[in-house]
Amino acid sequence: MKNLLAKGTRCLIVQSKFSAFSFWNYIDICKLVGAKYPAAPLGLMTVAALLPQQWEFKFVDANVELLLNEHFEWADIVCTGGMLPQQQSIFSIIDKAHRYGCPVVVGGPDPSSQPNLYQSADYLVQNEGEITIPMFIQDLEKGCKSGEYKTDEKADMTKAVVPRFDLIQFKDYIQVGIQYSRGCPYNCEFCDIIELYGRKSRTKTPEQIIKELQTLYDLGYRGHIDFVDDNFIGNKNNVRKVLPAIRDWSEANNYPFYFSTEASLNLADDENLLQMMKDVDFRFVFIGIETPEDEILKLTNKNTNVNIPIGKAVNKIYSYGMIVNAGFIIGFDKETDQTAEKMIKCIQDSGICMAMLGMLYALPNTQLTRRLKREGRLFNDSSTLRLTNPEIDQTSSGLNFITSRSRLDVLNDYIRVIKYIYDPKRYFERVTYTGLHLKPVYKYRPGIARILKTVKAFIKVCIKMGFKKTTGWFYWKTFFTVIFKNPKATEATVNLAAMFIHFHKQSKFIDDLTNKEIRSIESCGEDKFNQLMFQKR
Repeated sequence: MKNLLAKGTRCLIVQSKFSAFSFWNYIDICKLVGAKYPAAPLGLMTVAALLPQQWEFKFVDANVELLLNEHFEWADIVCTGGMLPQQQSIFSIIDKAHRYGCPVVVGGPDPSSQPNLYQSADYLVQNEGEITIPMFIQDLEKGCKSGEYKTDEKADMTKAVVPRFDLIQFKDYIQVGIQYSRGCPYNCEFCDIIELYGRKSRTKTPEQIIKELQTLYDLGYRGHIDFVDDNFIGNKNNVRKVLPAIRDWSEANNYPFYFSTEASLNLADDENLLQMMKDVDFRFVFIGIETPEDEILKLTNKNTNVNIPIGKAVNKIYSYGMIVNAGFIIGFDKETDQTAEKMIKCIQDSGICMAMLGMLYALPNTQLTRRLKREGRLFNDSSTLRLTNPEIDQTSSGLNFITSRSRLDVLNDYIRVIKYIYDPKRYFERVTYTGLHLKPVYKYRPGIARILKTVKAFIKVCIKMGFKKTTGWFYWKTFFTVIFKNPKATEATVNLAAMFIHFHKQSKFIDDLTNKEIRSIESCGEDKFNQLMFQKR
Protein backbone atom coordinates (compact mmCIF):
# COMPACT_ATOMS: atom_id res chain seq x y z
CA MET A 1 0.00 0.00 0.00
CA LYS A 2 1.27 3.45 -0.90
CA ASN A 3 2.43 5.73 1.89
CA LEU A 4 -0.65 7.96 1.90
CA LEU A 5 1.05 10.71 3.85
CA ALA A 6 3.68 11.17 1.18
CA LYS A 7 3.82 14.39 -0.81
CA GLY A 8 1.83 14.11 -4.02
CA THR A 9 -0.79 11.69 -2.68
CA ARG A 10 -3.83 12.22 -4.86
CA CYS A 11 -7.00 12.73 -2.83
CA LEU A 12 -10.37 12.66 -4.58
CA ILE A 13 -13.00 14.51 -2.56
CA VAL A 14 -16.56 13.75 -3.68
CA GLN A 15 -19.68 15.61 -2.68
CA SER A 16 -22.39 12.93 -2.79
CA LYS A 17 -25.59 13.54 -4.67
CA PHE A 18 -28.81 14.98 -3.25
CA SER A 19 -32.28 14.06 -4.46
CA ALA A 20 -33.36 15.93 -7.59
CA PHE A 21 -36.72 16.50 -5.86
CA SER A 22 -35.37 17.93 -2.63
CA PHE A 23 -36.97 21.14 -1.33
CA TRP A 24 -33.55 22.83 -1.54
CA ASN A 25 -32.55 21.42 -4.93
CA TYR A 26 -33.94 24.19 -7.12
CA ILE A 27 -31.90 23.34 -10.20
CA ASP A 28 -34.44 24.90 -12.57
CA ILE A 29 -33.91 28.25 -10.86
CA CYS A 30 -30.14 27.79 -10.98
CA LYS A 31 -30.32 27.36 -14.74
CA LEU A 32 -32.15 30.68 -15.08
CA VAL A 33 -29.14 32.50 -13.61
CA GLY A 34 -26.46 30.36 -15.26
CA ALA A 35 -25.57 28.24 -12.20
CA LYS A 36 -25.72 24.47 -11.77
CA TYR A 37 -26.62 24.01 -8.10
CA PRO A 38 -27.86 26.16 -5.20
CA ALA A 39 -25.11 25.79 -2.59
CA ALA A 40 -21.41 24.94 -2.56
CA PRO A 41 -20.36 21.97 -0.35
CA LEU A 42 -18.87 23.77 2.64
CA GLY A 43 -18.40 20.66 4.79
CA LEU A 44 -16.03 18.93 2.38
CA MET A 45 -14.15 22.17 1.65
CA THR A 46 -13.51 22.33 5.39
CA VAL A 47 -12.41 18.69 5.42
CA ALA A 48 -9.96 19.48 2.62
CA ALA A 49 -8.40 22.20 4.78
CA LEU A 50 -7.96 19.72 7.65
CA LEU A 51 -6.32 17.00 5.57
CA PRO A 52 -2.54 16.97 4.86
CA GLN A 53 -1.87 20.01 2.71
CA GLN A 54 0.97 18.29 0.87
CA TRP A 55 -1.68 16.17 -0.83
CA GLU A 56 -2.95 16.95 -4.32
CA PHE A 57 -6.72 17.45 -4.28
CA LYS A 58 -9.39 16.95 -6.92
CA PHE A 59 -12.86 18.10 -5.86
CA VAL A 60 -15.92 16.65 -7.61
CA ASP A 61 -19.43 17.71 -6.69
CA ALA A 62 -21.70 14.99 -8.10
CA ASN A 63 -24.55 17.51 -8.07
CA VAL A 64 -22.86 19.69 -10.70
CA GLU A 65 -20.72 17.30 -12.76
CA LEU A 66 -20.51 13.62 -13.63
CA LEU A 67 -18.37 11.47 -11.37
CA LEU A 68 -16.25 9.58 -13.91
CA ASN A 69 -14.17 6.41 -13.89
CA GLU A 70 -11.14 8.58 -14.64
CA HIS A 71 -11.55 10.32 -11.29
CA PHE A 72 -11.12 7.04 -9.43
CA GLU A 73 -8.28 5.94 -11.71
CA TRP A 74 -6.47 9.18 -10.77
CA ALA A 75 -7.02 8.86 -7.00
CA ASP A 76 -4.89 7.27 -4.29
CA ILE A 77 -7.59 7.85 -1.65
CA VAL A 78 -11.25 8.95 -1.74
CA CYS A 79 -13.06 11.13 0.80
CA THR A 80 -16.84 11.51 0.91
CA GLY A 81 -19.76 11.84 3.32
CA GLY A 82 -22.94 13.76 3.97
CA MET A 83 -26.41 13.73 5.42
CA LEU A 84 -29.26 11.21 5.43
CA PRO A 85 -30.67 12.28 2.02
CA GLN A 86 -27.23 11.57 0.51
CA GLN A 87 -26.99 8.08 1.96
CA GLN A 88 -27.48 5.99 -1.18
CA SER A 89 -25.03 8.16 -3.10
CA ILE A 90 -22.40 7.70 -0.38
CA PHE A 91 -22.82 3.91 -0.50
CA SER A 92 -22.38 4.00 -4.27
CA ILE A 93 -19.18 6.08 -4.01
CA ILE A 94 -17.70 3.66 -1.45
CA ASP A 95 -18.44 0.67 -3.68
CA LYS A 96 -17.02 2.29 -6.79
CA ALA A 97 -13.85 3.46 -5.04
CA HIS A 98 -13.22 -0.08 -3.82
CA ARG A 99 -13.65 -1.43 -7.34
CA TYR A 100 -10.74 0.81 -8.29
CA GLY A 101 -8.68 -0.23 -5.29
CA CYS A 102 -8.98 3.13 -3.50
CA PRO A 103 -9.31 3.30 0.29
CA VAL A 104 -12.31 5.41 1.34
CA VAL A 105 -12.67 7.93 4.16
CA VAL A 106 -16.28 8.69 5.16
CA GLY A 107 -17.67 11.26 7.59
CA GLY A 108 -20.43 13.78 8.13
CA PRO A 109 -23.76 13.88 9.98
CA ASP A 110 -25.27 10.58 8.80
CA PRO A 111 -22.12 8.46 9.29
CA SER A 112 -21.71 10.10 12.71
CA SER A 113 -25.32 9.31 13.66
CA GLN A 114 -25.38 5.81 12.13
CA PRO A 115 -21.82 4.45 11.96
CA ASN A 116 -23.17 0.91 11.77
CA LEU A 117 -24.37 1.59 8.23
CA TYR A 118 -20.95 2.68 6.99
CA GLN A 119 -18.73 -0.19 8.08
CA SER A 120 -17.73 -0.82 4.46
CA ALA A 121 -15.68 2.38 4.52
CA ASP A 122 -11.98 1.92 5.27
CA TYR A 123 -11.80 4.91 7.57
CA LEU A 124 -14.91 6.13 9.39
CA VAL A 125 -14.38 9.65 10.74
CA GLN A 126 -17.24 10.63 13.03
CA ASN A 127 -18.27 13.73 14.97
CA GLU A 128 -16.34 16.98 14.49
CA GLY A 129 -13.49 16.68 12.01
CA GLU A 130 -11.27 19.22 13.77
CA ILE A 131 -10.75 16.54 16.43
CA THR A 132 -11.19 13.23 14.62
CA ILE A 133 -9.35 13.95 11.34
CA PRO A 134 -6.02 14.36 13.25
CA MET A 135 -6.73 10.91 14.79
CA PHE A 136 -7.16 9.52 11.27
CA ILE A 137 -3.91 11.16 10.12
CA GLN A 138 -2.04 9.65 13.10
CA ASP A 139 -3.24 6.21 12.01
CA LEU A 140 -2.00 6.87 8.48
CA GLU A 141 1.41 7.65 9.97
CA LYS A 142 1.34 4.23 11.63
CA GLY A 143 0.40 2.55 8.33
CA CYS A 144 -3.09 1.53 9.50
CA LYS A 145 -5.28 0.37 6.62
CA SER A 146 -8.55 1.01 8.42
CA GLY A 147 -9.95 2.70 11.50
CA GLU A 148 -12.92 4.30 13.22
CA TYR A 149 -12.53 7.64 14.92
CA LYS A 150 -15.02 9.26 17.29
CA THR A 151 -15.10 11.60 20.24
CA ASP A 152 -17.53 13.33 22.58
CA GLU A 153 -15.26 16.38 22.62
CA LYS A 154 -16.48 19.51 20.87
CA ALA A 155 -14.19 21.50 18.59
CA ASP A 156 -12.87 24.89 19.64
CA MET A 157 -14.30 27.11 16.92
CA THR A 158 -11.75 29.81 17.63
CA LYS A 159 -9.15 27.46 16.13
CA ALA A 160 -11.16 26.50 13.04
CA VAL A 161 -9.45 26.45 9.65
CA VAL A 162 -10.40 28.49 6.59
CA PRO A 163 -12.16 26.14 4.13
CA ARG A 164 -10.49 25.39 0.80
CA PHE A 165 -12.77 27.65 -1.23
CA ASP A 166 -10.22 27.51 -4.04
CA LEU A 167 -11.23 23.93 -4.89
CA ILE A 168 -14.61 24.85 -6.38
CA GLN A 169 -15.85 26.82 -9.37
CA PHE A 170 -17.92 29.70 -7.98
CA LYS A 171 -19.89 30.00 -11.22
CA ASP A 172 -21.46 26.60 -10.52
CA TYR A 173 -23.35 27.86 -7.47
CA ILE A 174 -25.90 30.48 -6.51
CA GLN A 175 -24.42 30.85 -3.05
CA VAL A 176 -21.33 29.99 -1.03
CA GLY A 177 -21.57 29.14 2.66
CA ILE A 178 -19.46 29.98 5.66
CA GLN A 179 -19.96 28.79 9.22
CA TYR A 180 -19.90 31.06 12.24
CA SER A 181 -21.21 28.78 14.99
CA ARG A 182 -22.08 25.22 15.92
CA GLY A 183 -24.66 24.07 18.42
CA CYS A 184 -27.99 25.45 19.55
CA PRO A 185 -29.10 26.40 23.08
CA TYR A 186 -32.61 25.00 22.65
CA ASN A 187 -33.86 21.47 23.28
CA CYS A 188 -36.31 20.52 20.51
CA GLU A 189 -37.22 16.85 20.82
CA PHE A 190 -37.00 16.09 17.09
CA CYS A 191 -33.69 17.89 16.42
CA ASP A 192 -30.42 16.05 15.84
CA ILE A 193 -28.28 19.21 15.81
CA ILE A 194 -28.11 19.35 19.60
CA GLU A 195 -27.12 15.66 19.61
CA LEU A 196 -24.36 16.16 17.06
CA TYR A 197 -23.04 19.58 18.12
CA GLY A 198 -24.35 20.20 21.62
CA ARG A 199 -26.52 22.85 23.22
CA LYS A 200 -23.75 25.38 23.71
CA SER A 201 -23.38 27.74 20.77
CA ARG A 202 -19.66 27.79 19.95
CA THR A 203 -18.55 30.61 17.68
CA LYS A 204 -15.60 31.78 15.66
CA THR A 205 -14.04 35.14 16.39
CA PRO A 206 -14.82 38.23 14.31
CA GLU A 207 -11.23 38.07 13.01
CA GLN A 208 -11.80 34.54 11.70
CA ILE A 209 -14.97 35.50 9.86
CA ILE A 210 -13.26 38.51 8.29
CA LYS A 211 -10.40 36.26 7.19
CA GLU A 212 -12.87 33.94 5.43
CA LEU A 213 -14.66 36.85 3.77
CA GLN A 214 -11.31 38.25 2.65
CA THR A 215 -10.32 34.84 1.25
CA LEU A 216 -13.50 34.68 -0.82
CA TYR A 217 -13.00 38.29 -1.91
CA ASP A 218 -9.40 37.64 -2.98
CA LEU A 219 -10.49 34.57 -4.96
CA GLY A 220 -12.85 36.81 -6.92
CA TYR A 221 -16.17 35.73 -5.44
CA ARG A 222 -18.99 38.28 -5.23
CA GLY A 223 -22.64 37.91 -4.28
CA HIS A 224 -24.62 35.68 -1.94
CA ILE A 225 -23.01 34.22 1.19
CA ASP A 226 -25.03 31.95 3.46
CA PHE A 227 -24.15 31.56 7.13
CA VAL A 228 -24.93 27.85 7.42
CA ASP A 229 -25.34 27.95 11.21
CA ASP A 230 -28.32 26.02 12.55
CA ASN A 231 -29.08 29.02 14.74
CA PHE A 232 -27.06 32.11 13.88
CA ILE A 233 -28.31 33.94 17.00
CA GLY A 234 -27.72 31.03 19.39
CA ASN A 235 -25.10 33.19 21.12
CA LYS A 236 -26.47 36.72 20.81
CA ASN A 237 -23.61 38.35 22.72
CA ASN A 238 -21.06 37.06 20.23
CA VAL A 239 -23.26 37.85 17.22
CA ARG A 240 -23.34 41.46 18.38
CA LYS A 241 -19.54 41.46 18.13
CA VAL A 242 -19.20 39.85 14.72
CA LEU A 243 -21.84 41.89 12.87
CA PRO A 244 -20.10 45.28 13.36
CA ALA A 245 -16.85 43.71 12.13
CA ILE A 246 -18.62 42.46 8.99
CA ARG A 247 -20.23 45.87 8.51
CA ASP A 248 -16.91 47.71 8.71
CA TRP A 249 -15.15 45.25 6.39
CA SER A 250 -18.03 45.32 3.92
CA GLU A 251 -18.10 49.11 3.83
CA ALA A 252 -14.34 49.26 3.27
CA ASN A 253 -14.67 46.81 0.36
CA ASN A 254 -17.73 48.41 -1.25
CA TYR A 255 -20.15 45.72 -0.01
CA PRO A 256 -19.12 42.75 -2.17
CA PHE A 257 -21.54 40.32 -0.49
CA TYR A 258 -25.06 39.98 0.82
CA PHE A 259 -26.11 37.35 3.35
CA SER A 260 -28.64 34.78 4.52
CA THR A 261 -28.83 32.49 7.53
CA GLU A 262 -31.02 30.40 9.83
CA ALA A 263 -32.25 31.69 13.18
CA SER A 264 -34.87 31.11 15.85
CA LEU A 265 -38.15 33.02 15.82
CA ASN A 266 -37.14 35.16 18.81
CA LEU A 267 -34.97 37.13 16.37
CA ALA A 268 -38.11 39.22 15.86
CA ASP A 269 -37.95 40.35 19.52
CA ASP A 270 -34.54 41.98 19.11
CA GLU A 271 -34.76 45.16 17.03
CA ASN A 272 -31.14 46.06 17.72
CA LEU A 273 -29.98 42.75 16.28
CA LEU A 274 -32.34 43.07 13.32
CA GLN A 275 -30.89 46.51 12.57
CA MET A 276 -27.33 45.15 12.76
CA MET A 277 -28.23 42.40 10.28
CA LYS A 278 -29.90 44.92 8.00
CA ASP A 279 -26.76 47.09 8.11
CA VAL A 280 -24.65 44.30 6.56
CA ASP A 281 -27.33 43.33 3.99
CA PHE A 282 -28.93 40.16 5.32
CA ARG A 283 -31.71 39.36 2.85
CA PHE A 284 -33.04 35.94 3.87
CA VAL A 285 -33.53 34.12 7.15
CA PHE A 286 -34.83 30.57 7.53
CA ILE A 287 -36.85 29.96 10.70
CA GLY A 288 -38.10 26.67 12.11
CA ILE A 289 -41.71 27.49 12.94
CA GLU A 290 -42.80 23.80 12.82
CA THR A 291 -46.41 24.39 13.88
CA PRO A 292 -48.65 27.27 14.98
CA GLU A 293 -50.15 25.12 17.78
CA ASP A 294 -48.69 25.96 21.19
CA GLU A 295 -49.67 22.64 22.80
CA ILE A 296 -47.67 20.74 20.19
CA LEU A 297 -44.72 23.12 20.58
CA LYS A 298 -44.69 22.43 24.33
CA LEU A 299 -44.85 18.68 23.73
CA THR A 300 -41.79 18.85 21.44
CA ASN A 301 -39.83 21.22 23.71
CA LYS A 302 -39.93 23.97 21.05
CA ASN A 303 -40.66 26.39 23.86
CA THR A 304 -38.94 29.35 22.23
CA ASN A 305 -41.88 29.60 19.77
CA VAL A 306 -44.66 29.31 22.36
CA ASN A 307 -46.97 32.32 22.68
CA ILE A 308 -45.26 34.17 19.82
CA PRO A 309 -47.73 35.66 17.30
CA ILE A 310 -46.17 34.26 14.14
CA GLY A 311 -47.61 36.77 11.69
CA LYS A 312 -46.49 39.71 13.82
CA ALA A 313 -42.99 38.24 14.21
CA VAL A 314 -42.61 37.59 10.49
CA ASN A 315 -43.81 41.10 9.63
CA LYS A 316 -41.23 42.55 12.01
CA ILE A 317 -38.46 40.71 10.15
CA TYR A 318 -39.88 41.84 6.79
CA SER A 319 -39.70 45.43 8.03
CA TYR A 320 -35.92 45.06 8.31
CA GLY A 321 -35.61 43.93 4.70
CA MET A 322 -35.29 40.19 5.29
CA ILE A 323 -37.45 37.55 3.59
CA VAL A 324 -38.56 34.80 5.96
CA ASN A 325 -38.34 31.22 4.71
CA ALA A 326 -39.71 28.72 7.19
CA GLY A 327 -39.97 25.07 8.10
CA PHE A 328 -43.23 23.39 9.08
CA ILE A 329 -43.90 19.80 10.17
CA ILE A 330 -46.97 17.56 10.13
CA GLY A 331 -47.20 14.32 12.10
CA PHE A 332 -46.69 15.43 15.71
CA ASP A 333 -48.59 13.85 18.57
CA LYS A 334 -51.60 15.90 19.70
CA GLU A 335 -52.50 17.01 16.19
CA THR A 336 -56.22 17.14 15.40
CA ASP A 337 -58.52 17.44 12.40
CA GLN A 338 -57.97 21.21 12.68
CA THR A 339 -54.19 21.02 12.24
CA ALA A 340 -54.12 21.40 8.44
CA GLU A 341 -56.43 24.41 8.51
CA LYS A 342 -54.36 26.12 11.21
CA MET A 343 -51.15 25.51 9.28
CA ILE A 344 -52.62 26.85 6.03
CA LYS A 345 -53.87 29.96 7.81
CA CYS A 346 -50.49 30.54 9.48
CA ILE A 347 -48.59 30.26 6.19
CA GLN A 348 -51.02 32.39 4.18
CA ASP A 349 -51.52 35.09 6.80
CA SER A 350 -47.76 35.55 7.32
CA GLY A 351 -46.99 35.55 3.59
CA ILE A 352 -44.24 32.93 3.90
CA CYS A 353 -43.58 31.98 0.27
CA MET A 354 -40.85 29.40 0.73
CA ALA A 355 -42.67 27.19 3.24
CA MET A 356 -40.82 23.91 3.69
CA LEU A 357 -43.51 21.50 4.85
CA GLY A 358 -42.29 18.07 5.85
CA MET A 359 -43.62 15.00 7.60
CA LEU A 360 -42.15 14.34 11.03
CA TYR A 361 -39.13 12.05 10.78
CA ALA A 362 -37.57 10.48 13.83
CA LEU A 363 -33.89 11.07 13.07
CA PRO A 364 -31.26 8.78 14.62
CA ASN A 365 -30.11 9.60 18.16
CA THR A 366 -32.74 12.21 18.95
CA GLN A 367 -34.97 12.52 21.99
CA LEU A 368 -37.94 11.80 19.73
CA THR A 369 -36.40 8.55 18.47
CA ARG A 370 -35.60 7.41 21.99
CA ARG A 371 -39.14 8.19 23.19
CA LEU A 372 -40.83 6.44 20.28
CA LYS A 373 -38.60 3.41 20.79
CA ARG A 374 -39.59 3.25 24.48
CA GLU A 375 -43.25 3.49 23.47
CA GLY A 376 -42.84 0.68 20.91
CA ARG A 377 -43.82 2.97 18.04
CA LEU A 378 -40.55 3.28 16.10
CA PHE A 379 -40.34 1.21 12.92
CA ASN A 380 -36.53 1.17 12.63
CA ASP A 381 -33.62 1.70 14.99
CA SER A 382 -31.63 3.15 12.07
CA SER A 383 -32.66 5.25 9.08
CA THR A 384 -31.99 3.77 5.68
CA LEU A 385 -33.43 5.12 2.48
CA ARG A 386 -35.75 2.70 0.76
CA LEU A 387 -34.36 1.44 -2.52
CA THR A 388 -37.83 1.86 -4.02
CA ASN A 389 -37.65 5.57 -3.23
CA PRO A 390 -34.11 6.92 -3.28
CA GLU A 391 -35.43 10.38 -4.15
CA ILE A 392 -36.00 11.43 -0.60
CA ASP A 393 -35.75 14.15 2.01
CA GLN A 394 -37.87 15.39 4.89
CA THR A 395 -40.53 16.73 2.52
CA SER A 396 -40.97 13.42 0.71
CA SER A 397 -40.48 10.91 3.50
CA GLY A 398 -41.28 10.68 7.16
CA LEU A 399 -43.58 9.14 9.74
CA ASN A 400 -41.16 6.29 10.38
CA PHE A 401 -43.27 5.41 13.42
CA ILE A 402 -46.87 4.68 14.43
CA THR A 403 -48.67 8.02 14.46
CA SER A 404 -50.87 9.07 17.36
CA ARG A 405 -53.82 9.64 15.05
CA SER A 406 -54.74 7.83 11.87
CA ARG A 407 -51.81 7.72 9.47
CA LEU A 408 -54.22 8.22 6.59
CA ASP A 409 -55.51 11.41 8.21
CA VAL A 410 -51.96 12.71 8.62
CA LEU A 411 -51.05 11.92 5.01
CA ASN A 412 -54.24 13.45 3.64
CA ASP A 413 -53.66 16.59 5.71
CA TYR A 414 -50.14 16.76 4.38
CA ILE A 415 -51.33 16.64 0.78
CA ARG A 416 -54.06 19.15 1.52
CA VAL A 417 -51.62 21.73 2.88
CA ILE A 418 -49.05 21.16 0.10
CA LYS A 419 -51.65 21.48 -2.67
CA TYR A 420 -53.13 24.61 -1.10
CA ILE A 421 -49.96 26.57 -0.42
CA TYR A 422 -48.41 25.74 -3.80
CA ASP A 423 -51.55 26.39 -5.80
CA PRO A 424 -50.61 29.28 -8.15
CA LYS A 425 -53.24 31.68 -6.80
CA ARG A 426 -52.35 31.04 -3.15
CA TYR A 427 -48.61 31.16 -3.79
CA PHE A 428 -48.77 34.50 -5.59
CA GLU A 429 -51.01 35.91 -2.87
CA ARG A 430 -48.11 35.30 -0.49
CA VAL A 431 -45.56 36.73 -2.93
CA THR A 432 -47.65 39.88 -3.17
CA TYR A 433 -47.99 40.09 0.61
CA THR A 434 -44.24 39.74 1.10
CA GLY A 435 -43.50 42.21 -1.69
CA LEU A 436 -45.71 44.84 -0.08
CA HIS A 437 -44.41 44.35 3.47
CA LEU A 438 -40.69 43.95 2.74
CA LYS A 439 -38.57 47.05 3.38
CA PRO A 440 -35.19 46.30 1.76
CA VAL A 441 -32.20 48.62 1.84
CA TYR A 442 -29.67 46.72 -0.23
CA LYS A 443 -25.96 47.48 0.17
CA TYR A 444 -24.50 45.00 -2.30
CA ARG A 445 -24.15 46.43 -5.79
CA PRO A 446 -23.49 43.92 -8.58
CA GLY A 447 -21.00 44.55 -11.35
CA ILE A 448 -21.92 44.99 -15.01
CA ALA A 449 -21.56 41.27 -15.79
CA ARG A 450 -23.85 40.33 -12.90
CA ILE A 451 -26.39 42.98 -13.91
CA LEU A 452 -26.51 41.65 -17.48
CA LYS A 453 -26.94 38.11 -16.17
CA THR A 454 -29.76 39.30 -13.88
CA VAL A 455 -31.54 41.06 -16.74
CA LYS A 456 -31.29 37.90 -18.82
CA ALA A 457 -32.71 35.84 -15.95
CA PHE A 458 -35.54 38.35 -15.47
CA ILE A 459 -36.54 38.02 -19.13
CA LYS A 460 -36.54 34.22 -18.79
CA VAL A 461 -38.75 34.43 -15.69
CA CYS A 462 -41.19 36.74 -17.47
CA ILE A 463 -41.42 34.30 -20.38
CA LYS A 464 -41.80 31.21 -18.18
CA MET A 465 -44.23 32.72 -15.70
CA GLY A 466 -45.85 35.64 -17.45
CA PHE A 467 -46.94 33.84 -20.60
CA LYS A 468 -48.10 30.59 -19.05
CA LYS A 469 -51.84 30.03 -18.72
CA THR A 470 -51.71 28.82 -15.10
CA THR A 471 -49.48 31.63 -13.78
CA GLY A 472 -49.57 34.56 -16.22
CA TRP A 473 -52.36 36.60 -14.62
CA PHE A 474 -51.03 36.06 -11.08
CA TYR A 475 -47.45 36.87 -12.07
CA TRP A 476 -48.21 40.17 -13.81
CA LYS A 477 -50.74 41.22 -11.17
CA THR A 478 -48.12 40.63 -8.44
CA PHE A 479 -45.34 42.30 -10.43
CA PHE A 480 -47.24 45.51 -11.16
CA THR A 481 -48.79 45.70 -7.68
CA VAL A 482 -45.35 45.67 -6.07
CA ILE A 483 -43.57 47.83 -8.64
CA PHE A 484 -46.13 50.62 -8.12
CA LYS A 485 -46.67 50.30 -4.36
CA ASN A 486 -43.25 49.17 -3.07
CA PRO A 487 -40.72 49.34 -5.95
CA LYS A 488 -37.68 48.64 -3.75
CA ALA A 489 -39.03 45.12 -3.24
CA THR A 490 -39.35 44.35 -6.96
CA GLU A 491 -36.17 42.30 -7.20
CA ALA A 492 -37.14 40.17 -4.20
CA THR A 493 -40.66 39.75 -5.56
CA VAL A 494 -39.44 38.49 -8.94
CA ASN A 495 -37.05 36.08 -7.19
CA LEU A 496 -39.88 34.64 -5.09
CA ALA A 497 -42.14 34.42 -8.14
CA ALA A 498 -39.44 32.47 -9.98
CA MET A 499 -39.23 29.96 -7.14
CA PHE A 500 -42.73 28.80 -8.03
CA ILE A 501 -41.19 26.95 -10.99
CA HIS A 502 -39.38 24.73 -8.50
CA PHE A 503 -42.14 24.43 -5.91
CA HIS A 504 -44.76 23.51 -8.50
CA LYS A 505 -42.63 20.58 -9.71
CA GLN A 506 -41.66 19.52 -6.20
CA SER A 507 -45.23 19.65 -4.85
CA LYS A 508 -46.46 17.46 -7.71
CA PHE A 509 -43.74 14.92 -6.88
CA ILE A 510 -44.75 14.93 -3.20
CA ASP A 511 -48.43 14.61 -4.13
CA ASP A 512 -47.78 11.55 -6.31
CA LEU A 513 -45.45 9.93 -3.79
CA THR A 514 -47.77 10.46 -0.83
CA ASN A 515 -50.83 9.24 -2.74
CA LYS A 516 -48.98 6.01 -3.51
CA GLU A 517 -48.49 5.48 0.22
CA ILE A 518 -52.15 6.28 0.87
CA ARG A 519 -53.26 3.70 -1.69
CA SER A 520 -50.89 1.15 -0.17
CA ILE A 521 -52.38 1.68 3.29
CA GLU A 522 -55.94 1.60 1.98
CA SER A 523 -55.29 -1.71 0.21
CA CYS A 524 -54.12 -3.55 3.33
CA GLY A 525 -55.43 -1.52 6.26
CA GLU A 526 -53.49 0.64 8.68
CA ASP A 527 -52.86 -2.08 11.28
CA LYS A 528 -51.46 -4.43 8.64
CA PHE A 529 -49.33 -1.61 7.19
CA ASN A 530 -47.79 -0.96 10.63
CA GLN A 531 -47.11 -4.68 11.08
CA LEU A 532 -45.36 -4.83 7.71
CA MET A 533 -43.22 -1.82 8.59
CA PHE A 534 -42.14 -3.45 11.86
CA GLN A 535 -41.26 -6.66 10.00
CA LYS A 536 -38.84 -4.71 7.79
CA ARG A 537 -36.68 -3.81 10.78
